[in-house]
Amino acid sequence: MKTGKRLNFFERYLSLWVLICMVVGVGFGKLVPGVTAALSQMEFGQGSQVNVPIAVLIWLMIYPMMLKIDFTALGDIAKRPRGLFVTLFVNWLVKPFSMAVLAWVFMQHLFSAWLDAETAKNYTAGLIILAAAPCTAMVFVWSYLTDGDPAYTLVQVAVNDLIMLAAFAPIVMFLCGVAHVVVPAKVLITSVVVFIVIPLAAGWVTRTLLLKSQGAVWFEGSFLPKFHPVTVVALLGTLVLIFAFQAENLTTKGLAVLLLAVPIVIQVYFNSTLAYLLMRWFKVPHNVASPGALIGASNFFELAVAVAITLFGPGSGAALATVVGVLVEVPVMLSVCRLCNQSRSWYESGLRQAVAKNPAPAATKP
Repeated sequence: MKTGKRLNFFERYLSLWVLICMVVGVGFGKLVPGVTAALSQMEFGQGSQVNVPIAVLIWLMIYPMMLKIDFTALGDIAKRPRGLFVTLFVNWLVKPFSMAVLAWVFMQHLFSAWLDAETAKNYTAGLIILAAAPCTAMVFVWSYLTDGDPAYTLVQVAVNDLIMLAAFAPIVMFLCGVAHVVVPAKVLITSVVVFIVIPLAAGWVTRTLLLKSQGAVWFEGSFLPKFHPVTVVALLGTLVLIFAFQAENLTTKGLAVLLLAVPIVIQVYFNSTLAYLLMRWFKVPHNVASPGALIGASNFFELAVAVAITLFGPGSGAALATVVGVLVEVPVMLSVCRLCNQSRSWYESGLRQAVAKNPAPAATKP
């Protein structure tokens, strides 16, 4: 039985932390623009779109998740694939197409009084690009904050990455009507190496050595808890940097940011709710359903920004739309994490009722 939810104090005042990070980040970006610009231009190689300071902070958030992965349990996931199927259904058959509808409704109709036709089309294209690739790095953070199954989360992310190689470009071409979409290989490869391979290898080495030398009791009870404050501080630092990097957009393009945020926020809540309810319907455990719902709602914004800039230019409306995705996603996804945690008892009560109605047959004794 679970003992209590982690990061209770942090979650209790979540809205306050996000607000403070926004104020601090925007203030930092406006007061020291030179320092902010220098930090924003630090990338893992020219054109990788992977910012070094943010990558380090995300790495600090992902590493504790990787420490929890029992690598011997990865093979068992094939025996319980329903959660994975729900995630893939929402990611690839619902999310891009629902965003296309939302973008068309809001950008080209409901908000047409504030946007000219060309700008509306550019914003629509950017929103579609944003939704066409599921998140890679931050998924491990959302899973960590919702007590997700780390091994299952790893498999969900890995399968999505493989599908992305083949499905991302055709979906963008079809929904945006843009020919010759090129998936920036450097962005994909760098992101996978930085956000998955490196922390995964570090987690595996650390876990293996410490379990062997110190034992499972010390590892689970003494070592892992030390990373809870590290995770929180790194997450808040990521928020501050994101708001600092987008300070100019927040203060000079406020209306555009607000207009673009509307379909993004709706899309996040719609897809996460759909995935969560489907998981409950298919009797998937909560520690798989929560990260699955979050994977179904979040976006691979490094890839989206790179593709939008390549296709439409750095000053385009499409590029701005993907940037707003960066700005909006983390605070909104944190609220989804909170909702998943708060609804855990409701979710699990439904599973217990389903089991009571359809009890598994008794196992035959050998």
